[in-house]
Amino acid sequence: MPERPTTTQAAILVAQQDPLVVDTIELPAELGVGQVLVQLQVSGICGSQLGEIDGVKGADRYLPHLMGHEGFATVLEIGPGVKQVQPGDSVVLHWRPGAGIQADPPKYRWQGEPLNAGWVTTFNRHAVVSENRCTKVPANTDADAAALFGCAITTGFGVIENNAGLRMGEAVVVFGAGGIGLNMIQAAALLSASVIIAVDLFDSRLELARQLGATHTINSSREDGEARIRELLEGQPLDVFIDNTGVPAVIEQGYQLTHGQGRVILVGVPRQGSNVSLHTLPLHFGKVLTGSHGGESQPARDIPRYLRLLQQGRLQLDRFVSSRYPLEEINTAIAAMRDGATAGRVMIDL
Repeated sequence: MPERPTTTQAAILVAQQDPLVVDTIELPAELGVGQVLVQLQVSGICGSQLGEIDGVKGADRYLPHLMGHEGFATVLEIGPGVKQVQPGDSVVLHWRPGAGIQADPPKYRWQGEPLNAGWVTTFNRHAVVSENRCTKVPANTDADAAALFGCAITTGFGVIENNAGLRMGEAVVVFGAGGIGLNMIQAAALLSASVIIAVDLFDSRLELARQLGATHTINSSREDGEARIRELLEGQPLDVFIDNTGVPAVIEQGYQLTHGQGRVILVGVPRQGSNVSLHTLPLHFGKVLTGSHGGESQPARDIPRYLRLLQQGRLQLDRFVSSRYPLEEINTAIAAMRDGATAGRVMIDL
């Protein structure tokens, strides 16, 4: 094992609406109960991090702080009480709680001052994470695939399995075909949905959606999304509408499009202060409108299941990673996500 580091490089959110600052930070000298020191190999960038930077949920009370919640790493050291992993293990890092201890967040320092972090961060070359944010995987697991199990796959598949309860032969609309939305499409195809409609603003994402199983695609920057969805359904009821955008008008559209016992799943988070206008009577007669929290995934249970699909060649993850950047260029990577230049997941090499 390499010598224990005392410092590392990290991307820091210093102020909302500003670029991340990449700099050297100090690691804690000792690990507390349930803490695990890891060396990152790769991290994905999730759209929720863009929301953090933009302040979608309001003012950030924890600035400055570290970011990132899906990654692949090697365990360097474990703190007291840790039993789920050992030094040398390969692990998926995830934000949903898994097996093991939920430790206190780590105490980093930057420029002589405290630097905040949650139970897991992945925009840093080394991290102290909580035991229950690590799931061991075989050492030969592809690094990109393992990182994607931290959020993109488990959230996307979890929304389809747990929130939507999608059944064979049902019709589903996925509005927003970014990293998580693309995995919803892949999961819906694996479950044999009859109609899978992907809606997005960027043709590159829609092309990837077709490759991953979408039966139809709509570019909502050029077409009337609602009218086109009705046309594509050809009279078949819409069972599930999943919104990944957080745009109130899209949520309202999904509520109107689904049938009387249809399910509307909210994954995207509307900006604080945004309101949705709905007639609630259908909720009394079987229609479902619900939010998702990471697809309600359980990493210790779900990652091994999905890993078996990967090993059997049934997950198309090679197409899913569209670009990669070094940590020093993370702001360029974020800009590429914003302007639609990247279709799938953007990965950060660490």
